[in-house]
Amino acid sequence: MDPIKTGIASYGMSGMVFHAPLLHVNPGFDIVKIVERSYKGSKERYPNVDIAPSYEALLQDKKIELIIVNTPDATHFEFCKKAIEAGKHVVVEKPFTIKYADAVTLVELSKRNGKMLSVFQNRRWDGDYLTVKKVIEGNLLGRLVSFESHFDRYRNFIQPDTWKEEPNAGAEIVYNLGAHMIDQAYELFGVPKSVSADIGIQRTNGKVDDFYNIILRYDHLHASLKASYMVREEGPRYILHGTEGSFLKWGLDPQEADLKSGKYPNEPGWGVESKKFWGKLNTDQNGVHYTGRIETLPGNYQAYYENIYEVIRNGAELIVKPEQSLDLMRIIEGVIESNKTGNMMRF
Repeated sequence: MDPIKTGIASYGMSGMVFHAPLLHVNPGFDIVKIVERSYKGSKERYPNVDIAPSYEALLQDKKIELIIVNTPDATHFEFCKKAIEAGKHVVVEKPFTIKYADAVTLVELSKRNGKMLSVFQNRRWDGDYLTVKKVIEGNLLGRLVSFESHFDRYRNFIQPDTWKEEPNAGAEIVYNLGAHMIDQAYELFGVPKSVSADIGIQRTNGKVDDFYNIILRYDHLHASLKASYMVREEGPRYILHGTEGSFLKWGLDPQEADLKSGKYPNEPGWGVESKKFWGKLNTDQNGVHYTGRIETLPGNYQAYYENIYEVIRNGAELIVKPEQSLDLMRIIEGVIESNKTGNMMRF
């Protein structure tokens, strides 16, 4: 393989937990530099990687072909623009940008410059989501009439010293968790006919939104997306109902927790979920009633960067296309506008 020389713009949570480990174990990538303005230990874990003092150092390094823009949300537009203009391919953390118009500018710029641009929608490779997707595609529930997705946490305190707890552009929970959940619904069902949303603050002394209830309406289906930081006793992660049956799925994909614990994605059993979290299927198929557990498909975040390598080196089709991320930005803006006005927003 001809490894892609790569620079990571930040060694915060996403760089430390997601991007660096995934790139490190993939022979198609060579991490050349990581921007680390204050000590966070990247050199100890990746001794062959140079520490860059600034983002400009990535832009000026002629060896670097790909830059991972995983900086605070409000910087995404400026940093992606600079990287593309410097002749680099770009992977950018979700959300794509804060404004739809800025996302359009980046897509047009990447096309003019012949550079790949993709948003890191890694949760398309969550094991629970892959299992839900297979249940739907296999028509195991008949015609789907209701889709409900939850991403709940229990964090009843305000985390200190983080931009995500300050009321800046991009700090809202919709840009954080919502960008993942809306992307999953979009991949399954496409652009909705309309959206409505209720977004707000539940935590004491909270400054940023920490819960939402988003409804995406399609011709014969409502998709309900819910998230909150104030859920101590979690219910099902996914709830699906169709004309022939139901599917309920508990638990959260284990890959993030394993990455946080220091494990690498090339270790045996990666992405395999405990049997106690397997989903329950209750349905009729070909005149036979079935009730039982469905084994969760293994999650595989590595698939994202495997595709990025094939795109850059071999001209393969990009899975997470920037045009899809433009649709996602339209939906997110509709969600925010619905919450502000109390109106249903139509597409």
